[in-house]
Amino acid sequence: MKCGIVLAAMLGLLSFAASPSGYQVAKKVALPGAGGWDYLTVDEAARRLYVSHATQVVVLNVDTMEVVGTISGLSGVHGIAIASEFGRGFITAGQTDSVAVFDLKTLNKTAEVKVGKKPDAIVYDPATKRVFAMNGDSETSTAINAADNQVLGVVKLGGGPEFTIADGKGNVFVNLEDKSELLRIDTKSLQVKDRWPVAPCAAPSSMAFDATNSRLFLGCRSRVMAVVDSNTGKVVASFPIGDKADASVFDSTTKIAFTSTGDGHIFGFRQDSPDSYTALPVINTAVGSKTMTMDPKTRMLFVPVREKDSITLWVLQP
Repeated sequence: MKCGIVLAAMLGLLSFAASPSGYQVAKKVALPGAGGWDYLTVDEAARRLYVSHATQVVVLNVDTMEVVGTISGLSGVHGIAIASEFGRGFITAGQTDSVAVFDLKTLNKTAEVKVGKKPDAIVYDPATKRVFAMNGDSETSTAINAADNQVLGVVKLGGGPEFTIADGKGNVFVNLEDKSELLRIDTKSLQVKDRWPVAPCAAPSSMAFDATNSRLFLGCRSRVMAVVDSNTGKVVASFPIGDKADASVFDSTTKIAFTSTGDGHIFGFRQDSPDSYTALPVINTAVGSKTMTMDPKTRMLFVPVREKDSITLWVLQP
């Protein structure tokens, strides 16, 4: 009980402090359409931001924050993956058990690929040129050839997948939220290579990756951010965060791992060494705003916020 009181007091003090790099809300952008939102994806090369928004994906110019188009006619949008070399993007549509394929230039839908039940997270693996859709209710991952949209196989996961990341070296990592495990999938053989417990992290729901030091950052519903060695699966550090973690990003420039939580905060931890971190003052957002992403070029954070009857995208600038 005493530990809980001390932790609550610490988090309360942090939430009123200034943000670590001076992050402030620089702009609020109204998003068209109604309904909730989920993943956000930045196409750094094309300077576009994709925001899932219930029945559509809203596309913005990252530099001007102008809405440049929408990808509509979807149902239960969750994640967006970009395969730039093929000029294609892939969107999970959870209510139709499918992945919608769209043209990156025109934003027109060009195909629909049937996958497992309730696809959620999705990632493009540049090593094998394959897209992996994580099917929450099927407890599987469907591998799609990005060049021709053909299904190449299904990976049995043994639990409900949540966030996923590809390391570019032939591995895809995925959280099993209901099992409190982290899986490593061989993207060539379509086999689960490793299955790691991640205690004290329970119900891992978000993930970020430091490619230089092979470290994964897991945001966990047990109010913990865990740092995992992606080579061994060992949890090398863990820190208290807020409730309902849902998105994590790693800023390779400042070496800060951020995790956003549904109680209206973003928690930052500066990497002093691969296994040592310093907790930074908490950034305040809005209650219910549990998702986010970052533009690596400008280091701006993007957070969807429900304001009255509409959705607004908050742009936080360092």
